[in-house]
Amino acid sequence: MHTRPRLLTSIPFWVLVAGSLAAIIGGLAIVLNGITAMEEVLNDPNATVVQVYVGQSWVVVGAAVLGAGAVGIVAVLALGAAAALTRRPDVAVESIDWSSDDETVAEPAVAAYTPATTAAPISVEDADVETPSTAPAPARAAAEAGHDAPKLDAGDDATRR
Repeated sequence: MHTRPRLLTSIPFWVLVAGSLAAIIGGLAIVLNGITAMEEVLNDPNATVVQVYVGQSWVVVGAAVLGAGAVGIVAVLALGAAAALTRRPDVAVESIDWSSDDETVAEPAVAAYTPATTAAPISVEDADVETPSTAPAPARAAAEAGHDAPKLDAGDDATRR
């Protein structure tokens, strides 16, 4: 019998939790580092344009990573709520008597062999027509058989000159 594991023992659940927390921590570190760098550069009158605008890009990247971590935490909470609300079926576990010497296994019931009924042979030609294979073909069939034969050009065609 296949049963679902509990949520607390599910490895993918804990990978989601750990990955989400790592994304939140990493995103916060990038954002806070970028904001601190931007404050220092903006207060410096000798700052270049590259120093100012690169900090903004890093803050946007950090915010995206932080947002992905937040979505992961929301998914973890939704999974936890769904697991708490769903009812787990009771599983009956049969105890095994290891001291028993009885090793008999119930044999599966096998149906007795009954041979298949033979079907009537397939008739390729009409049953009422009895012509041997050595008989010549009818005149019409012989005339139609020659219509595909190649025609030899004798060179006496007047329309080609």
